[in-house]
Amino acid sequence: KLEGLKTIAVTTNGINLTRLLPRLKEAGLNAINISLDTLVPAKFEFIVRRKGTNLSSKATVLILAGICLLYLQVNCVVMRGFNEDEVLDFVDFTKDLPVDVRFIEYMPFDG
Repeated sequence: KLEGLKTIAVTTNGINLTRLLPRLKEAGLNAINISLDTLVPAKFEFIVRRKGTNLSSKATVLILAGICLLYLQVNCVVMRGFNEDEVLDFVDFTKDLPVDVRFIEYMPFDG
């Protein structure tokens, strides 16, 4: 640990987090930002551009990370026509978990 360093954090989509979390925690990680824009498996695979990702393990990751770490935040970029209908599902999913949820407005960069 470095003198004066209070937080070591990582931002991730969580795909490898279950496997890496014990080693990251051992290295001093004490905060995670999880990017999770959808709770629908097919949409998640589209976003991360990887087939076969196990979105159902997201709940396990969130609970595990919340238990193991000092701070956990979920970032959800809300996109019209894609996931705006899931906002209440996110609230329901996380309301009893020790996490902060941040809904972020999608900002296209197409000028």
